[in-house]
Amino acid sequence: MPLLEVNNIDVSYGDVQVIFDLSLKVEKGEVVSIIGGNGAGKSTLLRTISGLMSTSTGSISFADQPIHNHTPEDIVTCGIIHVPEGRRLFPLMSVKDNLIVGAYNKRAKKDTLLTLKKVYELLPRLQERESQIAMTLSGGEQQMVAIGRGLMAQPHLLMLDEPSLGLAPILIKDIFETVRKIADQGTTVLMVEQDVKHSLSLSDRGYVLEHGRVVMEGKAVDLIDDPHVKEAYLGI
Repeated sequence: MPLLEVNNIDVSYGDVQVIFDLSLKVEKGEVVSIIGGNGAGKSTLLRTISGLMSTSTGSISFADQPIHNHTPEDIVTCGIIHVPEGRRLFPLMSVKDNLIVGAYNKRAKKDTLLTLKKVYELLPRLQERESQIAMTLSGGEQQMVAIGRGLMAQPHLLMLDEPSLGLAPILIKDIFETVRKIADQGTTVLMVEQDVKHSLSLSDRGYVLEHGRVVMEGKAVDLIDDPHVKEAYLGI
């Protein structure tokens, strides 16, 4: 049974439908990438899984339990953590305080200090900067804080929305190396990312979204070599 299963969902903003009959699955331990152009529905999909938007039809299940009618708070408690596009840190709070906020749910709160130690081991730069005000960090450091804050919630599934957006190439490499380490430590990852080459290179499988529909899916190594993906998303 997949860890996450999305079955035939439709999602709309008011009268405008943006996701059409979409299905996907994520197995425990996988890294799965969702790729597609602007407006394809990628971020909307993550927002729907995390309970910030509602399905009009279809279902979503996690660990074999339906969650499509759950509140965002309940979904966090289940172990699905969404790191949104744009980092969305508390700019006037320290790095450490931003991280601790991530452990607010009941399941994670009791282990806050232990989890913080693990996050610092994974992202030692954050420990060096723990007293620094978040708004004074570089873009790459802020993204690391956002990912670290997500890890503080002890996710079973970590959803990342455009983690490399707006970063310099050398920092993008650091971000993807961090995602790989997170996966190697046992956390399942579902990632939306416009850097198709990097995201598919570290993924097990991928889905291609166009106009709110899944138009391709398969092993990441096969998608990288697919002529349509090469032409549309890799510029080859």
